[in-house]
Amino acid sequence: MAAQQAVHFIGMPEGALALAQLVVYLSAAPKSNALYVAYGAAAGDALTTRAEPVPLWIRNAPTPLMKQLGYGRGYRYAHDEEGGVSEMECLPEALRDRRYYRPTERGAEAEMAARLEAARLVRRRGAPPRGEGEP
Repeated sequence: MAAQQAVHFIGMPEGALALAQLVVYLSAAPKSNALYVAYGAAAGDALTTRAEPVPLWIRNAPTPLMKQLGYGRGYRYAHDEEGGVSEMECLPEALRDRRYYRPTERGAEAEMAARLEAARLVRRRGAPPRGEGEP
């Protein structure tokens, strides 16, 4: 976007240098299709598991009946947690251990892989036994 804006602002022929810099940057950048693969898998699961119930602890409870039924009970606001990661599992039971994004060890994805693994360990530590937490 920056190169496109530079060309638009500066015009040609000077804008060609911004385009050339973009070409060099992109040709040398680490390559990965991990996000593309993850999106495809998540989209596939979304189409085939539409009837999966949302876990009770992340459901909104605007009425007394919903509160009585356990909606929102045990909800942990990630922004208030150490490291900004809650111990809650937010996927439906059928998808509980599903991992979609599997970053490579190239470029910025290596750091992302470490951050995701740390968050996964926090959630695993706080996960209830299977089947617990739903009526």
